[in-house]
Amino acid sequence: MRRLGNPAGPGQPPLVSVILPVHNADLWLDECLESVLRQDFEGTMELSVFNDASKDKSMTIIEKWRPKLEGSGILVVVGGHDSPSPRGVGYSKNQAIAQSSGAYLCFLDSDDAMMPGRVRLQYEAAVQHPTSIIGCRVRRDPPGSTERYTRWINQLAPPQLLTQVFTAHGPTVIMPTWFCSRAWFSHVGPFDEGGQGVPEDLLFFYQHLRKGGGLLRVDQTLLLYRYHPRAATHSVLETTIWTHRVRFLEERALPSWTSFTIWNAGRQGRRLYRSLTAASRQKVVAFCDVDENKIRKGFYCYEGAQERPKPRVPVLHFRAARPPFVLCVKLDLTGGEFEDNLRSLHLQEGRDFLHFS
Repeated sequence: MRRLGNPAGPGQPPLVSVILPVHNADLWLDECLESVLRQDFEGTMELSVFNDASKDKSMTIIEKWRPKLEGSGILVVVGGHDSPSPRGVGYSKNQAIAQSSGAYLCFLDSDDAMMPGRVRLQYEAAVQHPTSIIGCRVRRDPPGSTERYTRWINQLAPPQLLTQVFTAHGPTVIMPTWFCSRAWFSHVGPFDEGGQGVPEDLLFFYQHLRKGGGLLRVDQTLLLYRYHPRAATHSVLETTIWTHRVRFLEERALPSWTSFTIWNAGRQGRRLYRSLTAASRQKVVAFCDVDENKIRKGFYCYEGAQERPKPRVPVLHFRAARPPFVLCVKLDLTGGEFEDNLRSLHLQEGRDFLHFS
């Protein structure tokens, strides 16, 4: 149980606002709200709930928890709408933030649950890093679901929070764990409100990096991160994510390279090459691979190119290729062979290579 704190006095905003968008979350809300109540943070807190047209018992559960939370010194602010259709996660988060008043924002998904030390530990980190997004390690539920992704979330080294921002996994500090100052959010945001199918967290993450924001992970497991078919993330098409990732790669990384090699002459490497602008494709000096059949062919011809003659890009063994590399090989799927090959070249991540897959 949270220690009874002193509610913010008249005219004094709370230190932390927990931002909770809700849409048809009655299966998980009891556990989620109990985890807010159990926070051991001794500063002032509020819970800002925005109900995005829920048609289930979500609002009944929220009202049931309101007196328990307010009795523990946590102000509860509830907004929402009952339109026939939801407006989406980006809209709901923006509304929950707008109706809140805390100096710091702790984002919480209604299907997740926080460990008791989350707000305290992330607040301490955010005070020290006022222009950073603060994350944490997570425990996935059900156990074993998205095993590679969960391992990636939890085990990225601090420098990799910046060097691996182009991968298919998305933000290196994942949205359900975000904690930041309100001032910094206002500088970067708001979230895109395009609705279903828009990766509002990825777009905000990229804008955060454009503005010079930092990334930090508290290396403790502070969130139960639930995986289920109804999660909003499943509504975002892979092709949408791909397009945003390629454009961000071209914007942030490729301008500093006069030439580069795509590591993978197979489907993913060729797809990346075809997705690049003509100016970026001209920087690709080779593909590299370990597949003797691809290497023996000697080149890849982009038949769909507008240029004449059509581009023919050499395909080399990886030891014959030169950095920098854009790696289009998925990690953890080759029994360690790819990782061993990469380590053998003694390259520096960020300078000599970047992960894209």
